[in-house]
Amino acid sequence: MKIVLCIKQVPDTSDIKWTENNTIQREGLESILNPYDVYSLDSVVKFKKDNPDVEISAVTMGPNQAEKVLRKAVSVGVDRGILLSDKKFSGADTYATGKTIAAAIKSKLSDYDLIVCGQFAVDGDTAQTGPSIANFLDIPQVTYVSKILEYDGDCITVLREFDEGLETVKVKLPALICMLKGDYETVRADINGVKKAQTAEILTYTLDDIGLSAEEVGLKGSPTYVSKAFRASGREVVCEFVDDVDKLGSLIREGGFLHE
Repeated sequence: MKIVLCIKQVPDTSDIKWTENNTIQREGLESILNPYDVYSLDSVVKFKKDNPDVEISAVTMGPNQAEKVLRKAVSVGVDRGILLSDKKFSGADTYATGKTIAAAIKSKLSDYDLIVCGQFAVDGDTAQTGPSIANFLDIPQVTYVSKILEYDGDCITVLREFDEGLETVKVKLPALICMLKGDYETVRADINGVKKAQTAEILTYTLDDIGLSAEEVGLKGSPTYVSKAFRASGREVVCEFVDDVDKLGSLIREGGFLHE
């Protein structure tokens, strides 16, 4: 079984800078592995331990510094890292990002069985990139996955978590799943993993390698854009606990929330 793990480097949110196009200036910023991807990485590495024939390729799109999160993935058990890096990829929205990653998978990793993404990226929080990749590859997808339960060769069974409860879903491969964060301690690299990551070859592909045109990627290929970006005001919210119904009614009336 061949797994493509899509991960993302996200900037340190305490020091965000913006470009003239209202996109995050990523070069020069300290970056970390997206928290949701930490758990999707942990899930596929543990899945590989139970299924030794599994081969995992981690893919990310970004500047050269994104190589850092690929080496982290290799250090805990991923087989190889692939970086999609080209100035023309800059400023991509979720549509253009999904199209770019899908094109790279189709051209360089076409024998995949399963694609795994984090459900959200904390620098955007749209939950659109994973479904966009599945759309461009025309494969089934399962979102809000909390756990991989079973693999029988042709299908994978996962546990899906949403507001109304839990759902067990069996999906035919090839497919894409988007995973949620967990509340447990994830696997850590041992010394051998760190050594492997330090010397691992990170394959780098540019626009010329994946069969798309400059008009299909980056800012040019993005049908949406950020018109304005700003920090929240930080206004303090005061919360008062009330255990008396009459007092609650008085507070509602005083606040102007009840129109008689």
